[in-house]
Amino acid sequence: MSSVLLVLQFILAVIITIAILLQKSSSIGLGAYSGSNESLFGAKGPAGFLAKFTFFMGLLFILNTLALGYTYNQSLRNSVVNTDEFKESIVPAPATTEAPVAPEAPVAPAQ
Repeated sequence: MSSVLLVLQFILAVIITIAILLQKSSSIGLGAYSGSNESLFGAKGPAGFLAKFTFFMGLLFILNTLALGYTYNQSLRNSVVNTDEFKESIVPAPATTEAPVAPEAPVAPAQ
């Protein structure tokens, strides 16, 4: 399960990176701290499709990170010492076979 979540984590990271790089920059750069004429949502209302998609992928990324951390933590709780295979390798199971029967004495040939 954790390997599936780990692969999904890498896929989500790539998708988020591509979605962020495709977005149009809303400012001129580091020099545009003040005097911006853009409001929080702009004149066109809430963010466009790409921004909503990026937000949704970011939310999935965070949820997947939490699930991955939970499954990893659960796998650490299962100790090798508590498994039956480990116990049998340290202390072998008692033998249930019967003891061998002693061979019979040879009979002397009749004269």
